[in-house]
Amino acid sequence: MDEVNTRHEPLRADVAVIGGGVIGLGIASEARRSGRSVALIDPAPASGATFAAAGMLAPVSELHYQEEDLLELMLESSALWPDFEHNVTGSSAGRSTGYRTTSTLAVGADAADRRALADLRDVQLANGLLVESVPLREAREREPLLSPQISCAFDIPGDHQVDPRRLSAAILGALADHQPGNSSWIAGAEGGFAVHDTAAGLLWEDGRVVGAVLGSGVKVLAAETVVANGLGAARLKGLPDGLSLPLRPVYGDILRLRVPDQLQPLVTATVRGIVRGVPVYIVPREDGTVVIGATQREDGLSASGGAANPVSAGGVYQLLRDAQVLVPAVAELELLEATARARPGTPDNAPLLGRVRVKSAERVEGSEGTVPGLIVASGFFRHGVLLTPAAAKICVGLMDGTADPRWSKFRPDRFSRPLSAARASTNGPSADTSNPLPKDHA
Repeated sequence: MDEVNTRHEPLRADVAVIGGGVIGLGIASEARRSGRSVALIDPAPASGATFAAAGMLAPVSELHYQEEDLLELMLESSALWPDFEHNVTGSSAGRSTGYRTTSTLAVGADAADRRALADLRDVQLANGLLVESVPLREAREREPLLSPQISCAFDIPGDHQVDPRRLSAAILGALADHQPGNSSWIAGAEGGFAVHDTAAGLLWEDGRVVGAVLGSGVKVLAAETVVANGLGAARLKGLPDGLSLPLRPVYGDILRLRVPDQLQPLVTATVRGIVRGVPVYIVPREDGTVVIGATQREDGLSASGGAANPVSAGGVYQLLRDAQVLVPAVAELELLEATARARPGTPDNAPLLGRVRVKSAERVEGSEGTVPGLIVASGFFRHGVLLTPAAAKICVGLMDGTADPRWSKFRPDRFSRPLSAARASTNGPSADTSNPLPKDHA
């Protein structure tokens, strides 16, 4: 194994992915599968929102009013999940992702919750989604520990789940599955791919993004740089002049509990409920635990930031209270972990995904009106895990020179004025023409 770079010589890769959350990991995985070498830049991959995520792959349940534009992308990504998961695990029996295709059961606690779910079902059916009413007796046969007091149940066969922690470990394992001398191996990176440092900003040369500079001062030179570091994307130096990435932190509390042997399984599939108008879900894991979540708050409790955010006492109380309304046996579980993380939200709750357009007079030859070498993939809010395969496919397609017009509505510059690509931001790192790209990228 190569020694980790401790000097100031640049690292060279085909693709630099800034951010090792599930989105960045998915993009890195697919870029590697396309035959490219990938430098994954993150001091602690999968420790942010990915670490806390429940991993519900729920395009049907996650359809929200006034967010219908997201539905096509969510359905596209849901359809990609089987192949994506297979590609991650490959032939390695040890790379389990916790991917399960069991139906989701949506339940309501009282009459008002029943009406809310029925209204949502009307919207879902109007959008061509499959949601089937389930008699309460049948629902309790499927999940015997459900409360006999629930008011309704709906089967959602298209909503599945994955374990984000196992998924992240599996992708990291797959990225490490190469040797020095392979074309994918990056000299100076741990395991030939991992760069355990923060990205301070983008590097530019002749109107193109040519990589990133790290907090340590080391440069990572790449033909394509993907900004996928969530909330940190807006803080990068050297973003194109005028590019606005309006990301906001939306905090969520989530619980993990161990189910005692006599109660196994607590539930066999994901149970999503509404209790007095408030959503709650219970997601079973293969290791005999369950995940209960998640609150959604935009408050000052976590204003200090950081990877590990304070957990709201009220949020923990609310989750346990509401989960017990649906499954009373929750009261008998062992609380293992209470976690809070910030999810990156945008004004329209849709991702910032794609290349960045520039003024027509400042286009670089061959760039088709976008900043060459730069792709943004951030702002996935509560849909990050679900949208990982689609984000990865879209980004690798852009690297290949193929842009799917269906996703132009999510362009990362949609909140910005016309952009200048002639130079980096005045606060950003200047391009260093003394460190050219690898020969294949020149």
